[in-house]
Amino acid sequence: MSNTDLRSSADSVLARLVGDTTGSARLREDQWRAIEALVAERRRALVVQRTGWGKSAVYFVATALLRERGSGPTVIISPLLALMRNQVEAAGRAGIRARTINSANTEEWETVQAEVAAGEVDVLLVSPERLNNPDFRDEVLPKLASATGLLVVDEAHCISDWGHDFRPDYRRLRTMLADLPPDVPVLATTATANARVTADVAEQLGTGSGSDALVLRGPLDRESLSLGALRLPDAAHRLAWLADHLPELPGSGIVYTLTVAAAEEVTAYLRQCGHSVTAYTGKTENADRQQAEEDLLANRVKALVATSALGMGFDKPDLGFVVHLGSPSSPIAYYQQVGRAGRGVDHAEVLLLPGPEDEAIWKYFASLAFPPEEQVRRTLDVLAAADRPLSLPALEPLVELRRSRLETMLKVLDVDGAVRRVRGGWTATGQPWSYDAERYAWVARQRESEQRAMREYAATSGCRMEFLRRQLDDEDAAPCGRCDNCAGPRFTAEVSPAALDAARGELGRPGVEVEPRKMWPTGLAAVGVDLKGRIPVGEQAGPGRALGRLSDIGWGNRLRPMLAPGAPDGPVPHDVVNAVVTVLADWAKGPGGWASGASPADASAGTEDGARPIPARPVGVVILDSRSRPRLIRSLGERIAEIGRMPLLGTVEYAEDSGVARVPRSNSAQRLKALHGALTVPPPLAEAIAATPGPVLLVDDFTDTGWTLAVAARLLRRAGAEAVFPLVLAVQG
Repeated sequence: MSNTDLRSSADSVLARLVGDTTGSARLREDQWRAIEALVAERRRALVVQRTGWGKSAVYFVATALLRERGSGPTVIISPLLALMRNQVEAAGRAGIRARTINSANTEEWETVQAEVAAGEVDVLLVSPERLNNPDFRDEVLPKLASATGLLVVDEAHCISDWGHDFRPDYRRLRTMLADLPPDVPVLATTATANARVTADVAEQLGTGSGSDALVLRGPLDRESLSLGALRLPDAAHRLAWLADHLPELPGSGIVYTLTVAAAEEVTAYLRQCGHSVTAYTGKTENADRQQAEEDLLANRVKALVATSALGMGFDKPDLGFVVHLGSPSSPIAYYQQVGRAGRGVDHAEVLLLPGPEDEAIWKYFASLAFPPEEQVRRTLDVLAAADRPLSLPALEPLVELRRSRLETMLKVLDVDGAVRRVRGGWTATGQPWSYDAERYAWVARQRESEQRAMREYAATSGCRMEFLRRQLDDEDAAPCGRCDNCAGPRFTAEVSPAALDAARGELGRPGVEVEPRKMWPTGLAAVGVDLKGRIPVGEQAGPGRALGRLSDIGWGNRLRPMLAPGAPDGPVPHDVVNAVVTVLADWAKGPGGWASGASPADASAGTEDGARPIPARPVGVVILDSRSRPRLIRSLGERIAEIGRMPLLGTVEYAEDSGVARVPRSNSAQRLKALHGALTVPPPLAEAIAATPGPVLLVDDFTDTGWTLAVAARLLRRAGAEAVFPLVLAVQG
């Protein structure tokens, strides 16, 4: 087939893909150049083009042409379920049969693999996590590599740890690339890669300057987007602004928040104000996520209030706006998220509403970076000494890392060849491995630089689109003429008194339930702690309450400075005391509260079948010893006892030689190991409990893992307390 005929066939496939019945659809020149390289020349290509440019058209058109020539199915590595669903629908419009293998359809895997083997599938979309699943890696991946007609790596910036959304599973692609026959073309695509990330991705995929790979990088302007930023005094003003101005924003869109807690707060408030919105976060069930996506696509909701779980690949061409309630830590990530809007409309509004809590949230996520060498070496030593593969639950008690961070570290070590995931867990390979401290430090500095750039973006008086394009090393960056700095602000900071009062009421409403621990963590025997299984009902804490979450935009903003490391210790502030009193009053009146007047004999932390009898009113207050904030905790306990007309029974103390204060808040097993035997109920407190039978309030400043409360409650129950109800100022989640 000549190139002219190939181009004609490619344009015909494009017409089917976009639903053009007139036959007038034509590929862009760079789209055609990429397709030509893949189909006619069997080359590798890296395409860095703005969102909405049509990268998916390249691989779907190339797939159709390659399949016509007898090639095997296209394999697309795709990072998000929302993106997969969009791609399956788009493929169907072009007559391309697409199936997926991901965490949401495990029951279909065997059927899908059989369909692939029978030649009934044109496109197989695979989540990157599958690449290192032992069964998939060892049994399915080799067959796919030998049969693949085209390999596509979507959102390829995820390969690079210089990028804003590094995912170590992506780097398993090296294995698949090495196993591909030499004439199988490879396409990598992304909209958000600066020069450094582009070079790194090219190297990872074997498409560096030493090869004959095609690199297509285009200008990143988005002519439909009108960017703006608006500084408002506080979180209440930002919520009120949303409530007042949401109807003015065109069409339907996305309101991004930085945390799950904030997404839930904003959703509740906007619904209270009569707006049709739905929360979309990493904690949203898959079925609910899919329903939310469908509702937004069909314009049945005004907005999804989302975290970065909706950050990539959601395809709604007529999305009319993106508002960020809080700044992402990277202008590159910000560019990608706002790129969801305006793909198929002439005008879309993009607005940033930064908040004072943003940097604290950035700092928290930065703390989850690659661990220090000592912790990595400890993990390698534990695996090397084991006589069998260790699962994450088995390995976690032996290292001071939380499971999510441990898993990410192991995936990096797997790519580096130091460990290997096998059926049953992880093993050490024994291969030499060096800790690239210089690289990790450079990545950390890169993150800090991106945070500075995001602060500059919010404050700049220059063109905002030009600013973002320069962050992405776009050589054609120039003033856009559309943003608030180029064309003048389109929105004022004005909010209505009614909306502001409602926002203050929503954010000022204290109270978060604290679920008690009911099961000891697995693997405690490995660290010398003889506890396992279910915590006996008679030794459990009851349901607790916190004033707020550190990650929310209401009480979180008040509590973070007070509880920050190094913050000065002092008596509990009056406004905090008043809020705690409100929490206690609501707690007493709510479901399972103690205002019903049940007798102390009815008090219980729960029953074997999970039912919760109505607890009796607490008869006393117990405080937890604090090495960092003793005045705060003591004064809080005293004020609660005074207002509640209860005695302050005493303090659960730390043993003199416990050393628990020096143990970092790592994973559950390590925290419990540090706490085991470290807390004590001194004789005066035990005597006070015996003399005052009934439930007690256990007061502390903060809970993260929940194990300090669980251990203290166990001791108090053993000392005779009929129930223990924790009350803390803040929870981490």
